[in-house]
Amino acid sequence: MEVRERLYTVDELWEMLCQPGGDDIGYELINGELFEMPPTNSVHSWLAPEVSFFIRAYSKPRNLGFTLSEGGFSPPGDRTTLLSPDVAFVARERMPIPFPKPFFPFMPDLAVEVMSPSSAWAELRRKAAIFLAHGTRLVWIINPMLRRAEVLRAGEDGEIIRYMVGMDGALSGEDVLPGFTLAMSELLPPESANF
Repeated sequence: MEVRERLYTVDELWEMLCQPGGDDIGYELINGELFEMPPTNSVHSWLAPEVSFFIRAYSKPRNLGFTLSEGGFSPPGDRTTLLSPDVAFVARERMPIPFPKPFFPFMPDLAVEVMSPSSAWAELRRKAAIFLAHGTRLVWIINPMLRRAEVLRAGEDGEIIRYMVGMDGALSGEDVLPGFTLAMSELLPPESANF
């Protein structure tokens, strides 16, 4: 499907997706600019559900909230930005029931991005900054090729605090998923998997 070079709204994107063949490729919007999201590679398509599984296995029995994959999230009141994290978590008390349609008109509490070979740190950090500026409390960018993850959150002064977690460390749910930890060694297979 040809993408016209102009600015779009969330509603126009939804209309595009409803056209025949419109949902063959995913899209995101940043300030009205349309970004095509090509199909993911094999490692990415395996890793994102793994992360989702661990979060859901922890949060569901504790009734903490909802684990989602590739859902569209738009900042409140902003109809020109729509991001679709690989995995998201929304606290139970923040999720309207029934779910809003077609997209979530708020940002998740936790956004997880799995880095693909075609991704760049700058691109994913830009998305993380948008998430954090609009209510997301925690972002994980997982890089399976480098076998590490970057954790980002907004500081009290609005600046982004970030740090790396290597194979000997663990991702923490911090105040979003209290008590949750996910060892990187448990998440990523041994180096012999040859990412």
